[in-house]
Amino acid sequence: MRPPLGVYLHVPYCATICGYCDFNTYERGDRSGWADAAIAELRLTGIDRPATTVFFGGGTPTLLPPEDLLRVLREIELAPGAEVTVEANPDSVDERAMAALREGGVTRLSLGMQSGVEHVLRFLGRTHAAGRPPEAAREARAAGFEHVSLDLIYGSPGESTDDWRTTLEAALSAEPDHLSAYGLTVEPGTRLHAQIRRGEAAPPDEDALAERYMLTEELLEAAGLHWYEVSNWARDAAARCHHNVGYWHGGEWWGIGPGAHSGVGGRRWVNAKHPATWAAKIAAGVRPEQDVEDLDAEQRRLERLMLAVRTREGVDAGGGEAEQLATDGLLTLTDDRAVLTLQGRLLADLVTRRLAG
Repeated sequence: MRPPLGVYLHVPYCATICGYCDFNTYERGDRSGWADAAIAELRLTGIDRPATTVFFGGGTPTLLPPEDLLRVLREIELAPGAEVTVEANPDSVDERAMAALREGGVTRLSLGMQSGVEHVLRFLGRTHAAGRPPEAAREARAAGFEHVSLDLIYGSPGESTDDWRTTLEAALSAEPDHLSAYGLTVEPGTRLHAQIRRGEAAPPDEDALAERYMLTEELLEAAGLHWYEVSNWARDAAARCHHNVGYWHGGEWWGIGPGAHSGVGGRRWVNAKHPATWAAKIAAGVRPEQDVEDLDAEQRRLERLMLAVRTREGVDAGGGEAEQLATDGLLTLTDDRAVLTLQGRLLADLVTRRLAG
């Protein structure tokens, strides 16, 4: 059997570029042609089987009219019960748009909350008010979305432990069935990187990041959200982001849109990054892929290990290194599986390196 297939659709447009973001995003440019070009790319690719998951990411997909997203969705053959996710900024989507997306077949809404504290939002460059994300989550429920997720970032310069607790409590007040929480990372080329280099902001503190993570686990577990990947918690198995689960557990994915990545049959490639270049290639009848790489068996093994070790299901427990990591308190060994402990989640990269040999 072939592994499940996810389709990722990259909408590269944002109202503003956040200071920490290094994604392939653009404030300016004609957004009106994205849907037609994405449809044309889908027809060029000839995807050969139904998609079990579809994910509209960005950027901010909901800067486009719902009908544009739904026109693209209708071009994709879906497997029965397929999960369809749309990412949204809380101030880029309203009740009318949510209702249209839900009626059109979107099953899951992922809202970029990041923080529930005004001064942290301002530092990050977010445009929504602190109270908007919980309000948007409740509107999503009213529109019929069973699965609503909130994305958070912890460890911003100037954020206190009390600020992070406020953020978590605000997020939980909206009763999402999924929550993602990521420690702030400083990527070269971002505005945040330049601020830190000039001494205008302090780099994230590792001890503070660990403290925030422990608080996250404590509050979310108490609220009935359980970790299933290092940075992700869900109410139950149905509430998990199955598109991401596909990445972590050896599924295949086809990326559509500027700069979208694909991984099918051991082959990896990325689309042309700039929207104009991407659209021009498609208009010429040329698939926009570049940087094609065929992974060998060892590369594929390491990739699977790197992703799966971060999940609640863990990896095969064979080998003395897993036993040593268990002795060190970083893994739990049960039924021939090695699963990260809470301390191990804080040191997941180290655990991966040691298991990889």
